[in-house]
Amino acid sequence: MTRQYVDCREFPSDMNCSVAIAADTDQELLEAAVQHAVAVHHHEDSPELRQQIRQLFKEGTPPMAVSRKQPA
Repeated sequence: MTRQYVDCREFPSDMNCSVAIAADTDQELLEAAVQHAVAVHHHEDSPELRQQIRQLFKEGTPPMAVSRKQPA
């Protein structure tokens, strides 16, 4: 399995979160991303949240810089 990541910098937020999380397994990445979403972004841990996060996984490692999308 290849390394995967999810990067908060790619999504607009009021807090301009700069966290990117990478892991060697899907399960490890999912657990870390869910913990971050709940603790920092105040989401509720639910099957829906976990599915949404899984859909954001990308192969590789996060880039050093990311163009931020502006909040709508």
